[in-house]
Amino acid sequence: MPDSTPRFTEVAPRVWVAHYDWMHVNITLVGGSDGLLMVDTHGSAAEARRVADDVRRLGAGPLTGLVNTHEHWDHHFGNATMVEQFGDLPIHATDWAGEHMEVSARHTFERYEQDAADPRRDEVLATTLQLPTHTFSSAVQLDLGDRSVELIHPGRGHTAGDLVVRVPDADVLLGGDLVEESDPPFIGDDSWPLEWPTTLDLVLGLMTDATVVVPGHGKVVDKAFVQDQRFDLGVVAETIRDLASRGVPQSEALAQGEWPWDPALLESAVRLGYAHLPRGHKRLPLV
Repeated sequence: MPDSTPRFTEVAPRVWVAHYDWMHVNITLVGGSDGLLMVDTHGSAAEARRVADDVRRLGAGPLTGLVNTHEHWDHHFGNATMVEQFGDLPIHATDWAGEHMEVSARHTFERYEQDAADPRRDEVLATTLQLPTHTFSSAVQLDLGDRSVELIHPGRGHTAGDLVVRVPDADVLLGGDLVEESDPPFIGDDSWPLEWPTTLDLVLGLMTDATVVVPGHGKVVDKAFVQDQRFDLGVVAETIRDLASRGVPQSEALAQGEWPWDPALLESAVRLGYAHLPRGHKRLPLV
């Protein structure tokens, strides 16, 4: 029997969010008189078909465009399914994400090919890659008819190609993985931990105290949550700078630093932070 449970919840006028248990991914629909814009498309063709069914069940209008917040697979592996289900759609992303999506996807496919025990292996490997068709460098405005939506690349953070989506008339900001409803947000091998805090400063400048913030993963949050996460990311960045300036080697940084989160979750942050520091900010290791 088909699932009749409503999946998309209206969090602001004509802005609906669906939360999916796998990876706690959020998919957002922004409605205008010309149709619906979908932000992120999930992590496999099979999951994207569920999303497509949920869009039809909502009945809020035709799907007319897609946005991928960055190049990680869990945010765009549903692209091909959406085009298959709803017709030829423009797919928007930053220039960086568009240029690096194929390489990023190849790494994902290789990882699942090597992990025969993963229950999602066959599902992910059955997915067809569909790349963005429209990319931009800093900002672009999309016309949904009676509403405009802004796509903004605020700087490097979770990746080098993150974008946020601003719906000004509804006071909604979709943060992608620059904002995650988790402590800490995921800091991976392609993150920029020293720049992430200042990138979030720009994002915070797009908000009011009443802004509804949709993270890439987890529950809907608010400006105060983003401010707190930015503060903790700032502590991580400044701690790395301080340790390196005092000559503490990278290998000892996790043990010597005072961190806002479990140090075991910050191995990539410290390694990347040390690598990204200008040479003049490092001293010879203490002996």
